[in-house]
Amino acid sequence: MDLATLIGIIGSFGIVVLAMVLGGSAGVFFNVPSLLIVLVGSLFVVLMKFSLSQFLGAIGIAGKAFKFKIEAPNELIEEVVGLADKARKGGLLALEGVETENTFLYGGIQLLVDGHEPDTVKKLLSNDITQSEDRHDWGSKIFMALGDVGPAMGMIGTLVGLVQMLSNMSDPQSIGPAMAVALLTTLYGAMFATMITLPIADKLKLRMAEESRNNNIILDALLAIQGGQNPKVIEAMLQTYLPASTRPKEEE
Repeated sequence: MDLATLIGIIGSFGIVVLAMVLGGSAGVFFNVPSLLIVLVGSLFVVLMKFSLSQFLGAIGIAGKAFKFKIEAPNELIEEVVGLADKARKGGLLALEGVETENTFLYGGIQLLVDGHEPDTVKKLLSNDITQSEDRHDWGSKIFMALGDVGPAMGMIGTLVGLVQMLSNMSDPQSIGPAMAVALLTTLYGAMFATMITLPIADKLKLRMAEESRNNNIILDALLAIQGGQNPKVIEAMLQTYLPASTRPKEEE
């Protein structure tokens, strides 16, 4: 579980709800028609912008904003350097049967063991990286679109409420409550975008960058292993993916 995402979403909603409670009755901030216009209306509008498969796929990708496990780059480098040492001593066939939880690394190892040409290995793994980045990118775009549409739908809901209010001006006492209900859709739209969809879109971009970095580490390592490079040279090459402050002192 990503604690930053969990704490952020709980904290942001908690502060807003606390302000509502302290300011009076929190019940006045709940309105079903307003919620339908913002939430359901936004989903249908964004659906028009993308294909059905892209839209439904974004739901699964969104889970990575809350639950996502990825190896630390330094741990990954240590793992592939160990593989390089093993291959240097026993050849590429020594990597057969190696166990790893990283599916991308496992697939790359199988390509080496099967004896594919370096160009083929690079092309296949690069295509895998591109496809992974594309899935994350579409997920991010869909949530960015929801963030753009949500406030606009909130404004539409407010205008609908104002029209209904102005059509019943004969009862002055109903104007205040009706105006409050009309403004709720603007509130819902702003909360939907600022506190849910836009942060998820940004978190998916971060996930894409993290996964792409690790996959490129693996790609460079496997090509170097296939080329018979010294494990120490491979380690030094891969350390360039790390921030200078986190590299081993000898690298500095």
